Amino acid sequence: MQAVPFRNYPFLLGLGVIFLAFSLNTLYLFVSPLDLAPDEAHYWDWSRRLDYCYYSKGPLVAWLIRGSCELFGDTVFAVRFPAVVCSSLTLMAFYLLARRFFAEKHALAALLLTLTIPAFAASAVLMTIDAPLLCCWAWALVFLHDAIIRDKRRGWLLAAGLIALGTLAKLTMLALPVMVAMYLIAECRRSTHHTRALLTMTLLGSLGVLPILIWNMNHEWLSVRHLLGQAGLATGPKIGFKWYGPFDYLAGQLGFLTGYWFCAFAAATWSFRPSRRPDFAFLWWLSVPMVLALVPFSLRVKVQPNWPAVAYLPGLLLAYAWLFEQLDTASANYRKVVLSLLTLGTLTNVGFVVVVRFPQLTVPLLASFVPEPSADRLAPLRNIDPTARLRGWKYLAGQVDKLRERVKCETGEDAKIATMTWNVPGELAFYCAGNPQVYSFGIRLDDRFSQYDVWRPNPIADAQEFAGHTFVYVGEKIPNSETVFENWDGPIRVEYRENGVTVGGWKLWIGRSYKGFPEAANKRRQY
Repeated sequence: MQAVPFRNYPFLLGLGVIFLAFSLNTLYLFVSPLDLAPDEAHYWDWSRRLDYCYYSKGPLVAWLIRGSCELFGDTVFAVRFPAVVCSSLTLMAFYLLARRFFAEKHALAALLLTLTIPAFAASAVLMTIDAPLLCCWAWALVFLHDAIIRDKRRGWLLAAGLIALGTLAKLTMLALPVMVAMYLIAECRRSTHHTRALLTMTLLGSLGVLPILIWNMNHEWLSVRHLLGQAGLATGPKIGFKWYGPFDYLAGQLGFLTGYWFCAFAAATWSFRPSRRPDFAFLWWLSVPMVLALVPFSLRVKVQPNWPAVAYLPGLLLAYAWLFEQLDTASANYRKVVLSLLTLGTLTNVGFVVVVRFPQLTVPLLASFVPEPSADRLAPLRNIDPTARLRGWKYLAGQVDKLRERVKCETGEDAKIATMTWNVPGELAFYCAGNPQVYSFGIRLDDRFSQYDVWRPNPIADAQEFAGHTFVYVGEKIPNSETVFENWDGPIRVEYRENGVTVGGWKLWIGRSYKGFPEAANKRRQY
């Protein structure tokens, strides 16, 4: 067997790091103490009814989950395994792109540093839309770099296919051709070939919108209305001018990149601006415009920290480039300061990753900062521990099953299940015995419109089909509950505890002889 040339060893080492990350993330799925997040359970519920699109997102996340569940069964591992695969592929694309801008040692360092960032570590094991979106975006960047910088024309077609696929995860993918156009115009690369290739890529990539459009045409353009509402381009009681929005957005981005890397990205944005460093213009134009473009939206709506996540794939490479330059060219004293901050930031990030993946390590400490649970605040720990949202769902489902069994013994009826908000039905559907269909009363209880209001029949739009049934209900007491049910038992308070600390709390009720919500209870849809 011919020996591998020595020059290939750094690349093989990078591949080994990616494979090790894949293996450890896969192993983590078996030992994770975290239940499915509400979003994950929601998407799993979607996967039981495959469609061209869903109310708030495209269909790709549901398709991937269903494919995995068909192979491995409806388990936590099956739901999350596509995230591990997507994140590993994202790492591969990120590493290939890093090798085009850095020396081998710096490309490997960039790969290792990325593994320590909590936001990336979370997306590697939680199956949300971010996992497939980041994967499609990362590989599209690789092929676009091939097409524009290396003049490999097939890169345009491969990028088009990835744009179409990524659009099925989230419409954010359609921003990529716009950013490429900005890059070509700003960097004077507007050749006839590039113009035609960009138009072809945009046209082919936009084909991913077709399933979403077809679904919306048959569902009153619900996704479009939801998107406009999220972007602050609609009217409503929750939409108005927010002068503090940009500061809130900045705080969200500092948290998303745990402070250190956002500061490095901000420094690179200025120091590596295209007029000064044209060798990094590709990374600059495919990251900075998106981050800045969300600032005006923050004046109207709450910009979620993960909205510009795709921009940080090239943005992190830009930040690393700035960091490596400081370490390579700065004075000895300044280099020590930068290296000390890097070490502190990296260790902090690793600590966050460990705590997020194994939150039971910090439960006693965090509990000391919150008051004792009360009837009004069942689980105050959830106010300061975001991982608490991923714990206790299996226990809650067990308590719901006990009430279902109680109703079965008393009346012989299989009780229906309903919740107060849209983000709980998926959890109960996943963890309750038999994976029952769970409904949401949310649209009548001041929660927003959701996929559960789209699916028919449901107890809000089709009350006559549920009339007389008994429900196990999870949530706060329904106002004027006597108009909704003939009889109403509860609340039954449920607490989920870890190491003696209340991590989750809910109120359960039994409503007998459902009558439906009166018309006076109708709430205006919150898209």
